[in-house]
Amino acid sequence: MPSQNPAYADPPHPLLPKVEMSLDLGRTALLVIDPQIDFLSPQGAAWSVFGESVTEHRTVENLGRLFEAAKRAAIPVVISPHYYYPFDHRWNFAATGETLMHRLHMFDRRDPLSLEGFDGSGADWMPEFKAYIQDGETIVCSPHKIAGPQTNDVVFQLRKQRIDQVILAGMAANFCVESHLRDLVEKGFEVAVVRDATAAGKIPEGDGYLAALTNFRWFANALWFTDEAVERLSRNRRSPLAA
Repeated sequence: MPSQNPAYADPPHPLLPKVEMSLDLGRTALLVIDPQIDFLSPQGAAWSVFGESVTEHRTVENLGRLFEAAKRAAIPVVISPHYYYPFDHRWNFAATGETLMHRLHMFDRRDPLSLEGFDGSGADWMPEFKAYIQDGETIVCSPHKIAGPQTNDVVFQLRKQRIDQVILAGMAANFCVESHLRDLVEKGFEVAVVRDATAAGKIPEGDGYLAALTNFRWFANALWFTDEAVERLSRNRRSPLAA
């Protein structure tokens, strides 16, 4: 069920033109950003910042529904994770969002080549998603380091699958999700953002979800709720033989 917060409702008389995105599952992927404990779990390092929004939008439940629908539709599922290694904490400068993540020790791993201490850590996948991500089919990209995919191989992996339509979800709405959206659109992809399969921080400086929602309306080719995304994937289900 969509959030009942009136601040997030679509305007009754919008100025922006209505556009739509017609899925062709032969060239569509689900891209999920940072489906990790530190963002999405009460045990995560950033729950005090993001927990209210995650709960309000039922983000974990909706991401699970998207994973299941994408697997049933036999489309590629791509993960853009966030990891920090010890040397990342030795950067000489950082912007505000980076600084917060470093202070909270979000997504910390001991070494890029070791999984020691990874299982159950804040950098690990949410337990609800592990069966989907660790099925031997999901593409797990190298980590992005701040917010956008410019520092990892998301675009490369999508291009190698001949993907040019992306269903986009994950964390956080006004940070990594919006940054991925902007970069993908600039590179010629059609992008549908699933608005209740994301969330953002609510802090004295403002509601990150509301900021992101405003910009999703400007930049995305489509803005769907999870119900609509799942229905579209079900309606256009792809035969596994065509994968």
